[in-house]
Amino acid sequence: MRTKAIIKYIGYALLFNSFFLVISAAISFFNGESSFVPLIVSFLGCSIAGLLPQIFVKEILDINFHEGVAITVFGWIVTCLFGAIPYALWGGEFSIVDAIFESVSGYTTTGATILQDVEKLTKGLLFWRSSTHFLGGIGVILFVLLILPDAKGVQTSIYKSEVSNLSLMSFKMRSKHIVKSIAIVYIILNAVLTLLLWVQGMSFFDSICHSFATIATGGFSTKNLSVSYYDNVGIELTITIFMYLSSLHFGMLFLTITGSNTNIFKSKVVRSFTIILLIGITLIAFDLVSENGYSIGEGFRHASFQVVSLASTTGFATTDTNVWPIFSKILMLYFMLQCAMVGSTGGGIKFDRIYLYFVSLNRQMKQLLHPKGLYIAKMDGNVITEEMEYQTMVHIILYIIVFFVVTLLLAAMQVDGMTALSISISTIGNVGPGFNEISSLGNYSQLPSLAKYLLSANMLVGRLEILNVFTLFVFLFKKGR
Repeated sequence: MRTKAIIKYIGYALLFNSFFLVISAAISFFNGESSFVPLIVSFLGCSIAGLLPQIFVKEILDINFHEGVAITVFGWIVTCLFGAIPYALWGGEFSIVDAIFESVSGYTTTGATILQDVEKLTKGLLFWRSSTHFLGGIGVILFVLLILPDAKGVQTSIYKSEVSNLSLMSFKMRSKHIVKSIAIVYIILNAVLTLLLWVQGMSFFDSICHSFATIATGGFSTKNLSVSYYDNVGIELTITIFMYLSSLHFGMLFLTITGSNTNIFKSKVVRSFTIILLIGITLIAFDLVSENGYSIGEGFRHASFQVVSLASTTGFATTDTNVWPIFSKILMLYFMLQCAMVGSTGGGIKFDRIYLYFVSLNRQMKQLLHPKGLYIAKMDGNVITEEMEYQTMVHIILYIIVFFVVTLLLAAMQVDGMTALSISISTIGNVGPGFNEISSLGNYSQLPSLAKYLLSANMLVGRLEILNVFTLFVFLFKKGR
C-alpha cells in the first residue's frame, strides 16, 4: 500500500470536516459563545492538516482495494480524533477520553453520550455535535467520493471498502452514480424533515439538529430528555416515519422516487423487515398494557417509537425503557442486534443478512432432503452466490464474537451484567442506549475510562465493514513482521 495515497485522500476528508467546523464557529461567534475559540482553532488545525497533503502529495488516481480499505478505516479514525478537538479545548464535562468518545459516537451515528447535561453546551458545539452525525450518516469518506476525480479504481475501491456487497445488488450503476443517488436522497430527507419539525413547533435550530440525528440514525438531541422533552405526538410520529425511511436502502429509496421497477414496494426484504417491526411493536405494546398499566394508545405510541428508534439504530427516546418489563427488553435487544437494512445509515448485523441466513438455511435443508437436486438462494430476484452466503455467515459469527468479547471485558471492569451486554450490543450496532445503568434517558459518564476507549473502538468496528477492518490489521501486522 502507498502511504502517500492514503494520506492524500484522508486529507480530503479533513477538508470536508473543516467546512462544518467553520459553520459551527460562525454560530458561536454570532451568539457570543465561549466555544468560538475552540471551534475556530479546530477549524484551522483541521484545514491545515487537510491542505498539506494536497500541496505536497501529487494526485494518485489508481487506488487499489487494499488502499481503499486503509483510506476508509484510517480516515474514520483520524476524522474522529480531529472531531474531538473542539470538545477537549472547550472543557466543561469533556476530559480527553470523553471528548474522543463523544466524537466517535457522533461520527459512527451511535448517539451514546457522556454528557449529563446536554443543554449546557453552546449552540456552536451543539451544531458541531449534530454535524458529526450528518457527516457520519452517509459516511464522511463516501462524501469525499463526490468530489474525487472520476478515475478508474478510485470510487470503486473506496466505495466497496465501506459498504456490504449485499447493498450493491440490483444497482447496475457505477460507484460514483450510486454515491450521488444516495447523497441526493440523504439531503432531501434532511431538508423535508427539518421543515416538518419546524412547522410542528421545534425551533429552526433544533429542527436542523434533530433532522441531522434522525436521517443519520444517530440520536444526539439538543435536550436532556431527548424527544420526550417536546411531548408532542405529531413530532414523535414524524420522526418515527423518517427513522423508518432512514433504515431502508437509500439506493432503493432513490429508485422508488425515480419510478424504477426496483422499489421498496416490490421488495420482499423490505416487506419482511416492515412486518417484523410491526410484530415487535404489537408484542411490546400489549406487554406494556398488561404489565405496566399503559393504555392501548400509550402502549402503541411508545412501543412504535422505541422499536423503530432501536431498529433503525437512532436511539431517540420518548420514555425511560429501563422500567419496561423483561419481555419487552429482550425483544428490544433483538432489534438492537438486527437493526436496519444494508445501504441505510443504520448499523447492526443488518436485516438483509438475517433474511439471507434463513434463505440459505432453507436452501441447505432442501439440498439435504434431495441431494441430487439443484437449488439456488435468491433475494428479491437476485441470485445469491455461495461466496456471498459464506461471507454473510462469517460476518454474523464475527459480529457475535466481538460483542461477546467486549461484554466479557466490560464485566471484568466491574460493569454489571445487563449493562455490559446491552451497551456492548448497542455500541457495535451504533444504537446508543442500553439497559440498567445506561438506559434510554441515561448516559455513559459513569463508566471507567478504559471502558470508554473500548466502546469507542467497538463503535468504529461496528460502523465499518467488520471483516474489512480485521483483514486490514492482520495484513498490516503480517507486513510489519
